[in-house]
Amino acid sequence: MRAITVRDREAGVGGLTLTDMPYPHAAENDVIVRVHAAGFTPGELDWPATWADRAGRDRTPSIPGHELSGVVAELGYGTTGLTVGQRVFGLTDWARDGSLAEYTAVEARNLAPLAAGIDHTVAAALPISGLTAWQGLFDHGRLTTGQTVLVHGAAGGVGSIAVQLAREVGARVIGTGRAGDRDVVLGLGAQSFLDLDSDDLRHVGEVDVVLDVIGGDVLERSAELVRPGGTLVTIAMPPTVQPKGGRAVFFVVEPDRARLADLAERVRAGRLNPIVGAVRPLSEAPSVFARHRRTPGKTIIQVAEEQGAQHS
Repeated sequence: MRAITVRDREAGVGGLTLTDMPYPHAAENDVIVRVHAAGFTPGELDWPATWADRAGRDRTPSIPGHELSGVVAELGYGTTGLTVGQRVFGLTDWARDGSLAEYTAVEARNLAPLAAGIDHTVAAALPISGLTAWQGLFDHGRLTTGQTVLVHGAAGGVGSIAVQLAREVGARVIGTGRAGDRDVVLGLGAQSFLDLDSDDLRHVGEVDVVLDVIGGDVLERSAELVRPGGTLVTIAMPPTVQPKGGRAVFFVVEPDRARLADLAERVRAGRLNPIVGAVRPLSEAPSVFARHRRTPGKTIIQVAEEQGAQHS
């Protein structure tokens, strides 16, 4: 099968190549998914799990990408709840080969069924961004109706979904980003927008929750905006400052089949619209990694066409 691989940590994105790899093995409770569309995280070449398995052993050449949508091609021993030919989407394990390949092995529990009405490219934009937004806002941020949330990077993959979810529960949403993101963020339902390059964050006032995907100076300056009892939530880096009278949480997204199914139902019903910023073929994945995030939403890699799938 064809896959994007990386062998040399020092080479970074320059070491990504399209190559032939062996068809994956379906371990116990795995499924093999024929990948139709895949998502990736630009920083994942810096993750230790990209280069070593859970026992610390070198696992290169590694296949990056951890979001996928596709069709079940094979069931591993003991796998239940899914069938060959079924449309699915979800997350691959951080320490196993990922989704930038024609086929990948995934634990069945990390996948959710995908309704026929949802395009694979849209579904591939949901797993990490959707689960991160939900877990950040509600599991860690404890956001509720009537509260105010500041969403950094509000036009990006995580941020754009967070804005929509927060508005749906009746929160007041302030989004940040580049000047060119303003119309997108306000169109998603944010009540106001700040340009991180030119606007002063202190104009925001106090908020109940900050959801940060940027880190660095933006994360540090955001701590002073959190009102007593509020929460600063970040996925970028462990926070170096704590809000006065509040708390700061750094977390890594966790797979959640039930929540994935819930997010997909919101998409099917038109209540949630993931922004797909660009769709590129597998052969262009190395160059897309290098120039990622110049458009709103999430860049998706299209691996196979829908017509070639089996259907149950």
